[in-house]
Amino acid sequence: MTRYLHTMIRVTDPEATVRFFELIGLRETRRFDNEQGRFTLIFLAPPGQEDAEVELTHNWPAEDGSAEAYGGGRNFGHLAYRVDDIYETCAALMAAGHVIHRPPRDGHMAFVKTPDGISVELLQNGRLDPREPWASMPNIGSW
Repeated sequence: MTRYLHTMIRVTDPEATVRFFELIGLRETRRFDNEQGRFTLIFLAPPGQEDAEVELTHNWPAEDGSAEAYGGGRNFGHLAYRVDDIYETCAALMAAGHVIHRPPRDGHMAFVKTPDGISVELLQNGRLDPREPWASMPNIGSW
């Protein structure tokens, strides 16, 4: 039997990324700092779905202060989360300064990106009727 465990993404600013996922409704379930390996693992999941985790891996800067740059997140694909109110979730993300790359014009689907450029698909639980300003918003860049 195969069971989904988690999806791992590398992040450069763990606290900014945690705040991003909290806006979608995820909560931190556990955190592990590895001094010897110089990395931190942070696991987040929707409440009640702790078996559907995303693992944030933060590799600490080198002793000289330099940090590894991570390439664009589009080659990763995307993470997907079902939300109770896609309009409310997108409004909270926009209010926090995040761009909605594919607005929820249809009341069903939107795409945003994490601070490190990882695409996140938001899917409405059920369907909401299209509403403004979302219905007339254009796509912004790639998602």
